[in-house]
Amino acid sequence: MQYLTEDIWFPDLSEATKDGLLAIGGDLSVERLLRAYKLGVFPWFEAEEPILWWSPDPRFVLFPEKLKISKSMKQVLRNKDYIVTVNKAFKEVITECSKIKRDGQASTWITNNMIEAYVKLHELGFAKSVEVWKDDTLVGGLYGVDLGNDVFCGESMFTKESNASKVGFITFIQNTNYKLIDCQVYTNHLESLGAEEISRDTFLGYL
Repeated sequence: MQYLTEDIWFPDLSEATKDGLLAIGGDLSVERLLRAYKLGVFPWFEAEEPILWWSPDPRFVLFPEKLKISKSMKQVLRNKDYIVTVNKAFKEVITECSKIKRDGQASTWITNNMIEAYVKLHELGFAKSVEVWKDDTLVGGLYGVDLGNDVFCGESMFTKESNASKVGFITFIQNTNYKLIDCQVYTNHLESLGAEEISRDTFLGYL
């Protein structure tokens, strides 16, 4: 296992463990984060852990043309109970994502340092948020990284009302021209929307 220092580099992806863990340490500087995402690497760790860098194989992704929308969700979308915006409240969205309790995690992986790092990426145009509003209240959303290469690297989403995050996710995908949505690792929720596993090499080809 490689331990990162101040130098901005990553080991060859072939050195990742079976679970996809590639390296430990380093920092969350803009330069390192951009380098990571360009290589298909992302940080994921809990508050009490050192920074952990991952590049799983297979990779969990969604091809926009394969997006699945259930009959019930189509009705929710037709009802237009929610308003969806992009890049109107990035810090609020990532902060709400940090509060979500997730199975198998003792604490949030979206630490204060993580929030600060991705806010900087957003300010530089490399990260974007999707907001879902109801009666002028933020009730759902998601955020991720966009390097301008037709791939959106989704990071996290939250919802305070039934289906709010799904509305944001679906609306966002239907109104963008991405060729691939990176979902990183498997979840039942995203599989139900059409996400699937592809090899790491195939994913890197899209990057």
